[in-house]
Amino acid sequence: MISSDEFQHLTDSIYEAAVVPELWPTVLGRLSGLIDGAGGVLFTTNLDRMRWEASPDIHDTMVEFLRDGWAEKNPRPTRMRESALLGFACDHDHFSPEELASDPVYEFYRRRGLGWAVGTMFDVPSGDTIIFSFERRHEIGPVDRSMIGLFDSLRPHLARAALLGARRGLEKARAMAHVLAEVGLPAAVLRGPGRLYAANPLFEALVPEVCRDRLERLAFTDPAVDRLFADGLEMLAQARLQPDARSVCSIPIPAQNDKVPMIVHLLPVRRTAQDFFSLASALVVITPVDRTVVPNAELLTGLFDLTPAEARVARGIAAGLTLDVIGKDVGVARDTVRNQLKAVFAKTGLNRQADLVALLGGLTLPGAD
Repeated sequence: MISSDEFQHLTDSIYEAAVVPELWPTVLGRLSGLIDGAGGVLFTTNLDRMRWEASPDIHDTMVEFLRDGWAEKNPRPTRMRESALLGFACDHDHFSPEELASDPVYEFYRRRGLGWAVGTMFDVPSGDTIIFSFERRHEIGPVDRSMIGLFDSLRPHLARAALLGARRGLEKARAMAHVLAEVGLPAAVLRGPGRLYAANPLFEALVPEVCRDRLERLAFTDPAVDRLFADGLEMLAQARLQPDARSVCSIPIPAQNDKVPMIVHLLPVRRTAQDFFSLASALVVITPVDRTVVPNAELLTGLFDLTPAEARVARGIAAGLTLDVIGKDVGVARDTVRNQLKAVFAKTGLNRQADLVALLGGLTLPGAD
């Protein structure tokens, strides 16, 4: 067992990781050390996606585990879901000795010197399922049941840390939408395959005449626009699997009734360590074509954590300037400007200057090069 001071230090580190998610790998490693473990893993999953963090000692194994499709075959989550156990449990709580000896996933673990674990599962209001799993080397033997009580005493803190992280993700999504409201742009953040997650009042005013908040995904009332939007969502899904794929699109909405023509910009939300529990997957920004003032590029690019130099390049491109002119204006070499533009593309998910102009200006129709 551990002292009360050590326990307090552990719980403090758990809550710190909820606020500074880059610390999760270290915290998972410390928790794994309680069982003389070989690494700890944190999964957050729902019907839309799965994300994970791991301590450094097991990170490469988990990359292989996910890359080669073992996660889809893993029997642990199903058995944990079916079990009446509400706390941490060992392998023998869910599987017979014969199952442990013959299951292909456990064979995967044993080939890498692993094969024993203690873990828990719980659901959070956001719809996610959270799994903590701490692996142990097979040669050491199963996790001693005397350690289950210690992990169970930590479980409420792990659950609250997950709730805190999910809440921060929602608040960030709302902030993204409301920043754009400040410059008069309707905007919404989507989750998963396209469901509405957060929206500003300007976007909400377009419901249900221009778009509709449906259970399966956000939809547009114009069938042609909605087909293009569905294609855009599929493109984003593919881009998550193929990083080099195009991942931004702009869709024109014809004028209707008393509303001017508009352009729908669909772009990915780039996840960072700070967003581990966030459900945000895409940002939708709508720009009226008849705007007399181009949206302030600095406010828009602020959503993507651009540096001041990168923001200057983005504004220059949006204004139609060449790389040479931008470099001359600020006194830097063309190659420097090109590298800054590459950074802008990487942070926004864009691949072309025309897409950047469309995003920042809202006046370029799809297909323009």
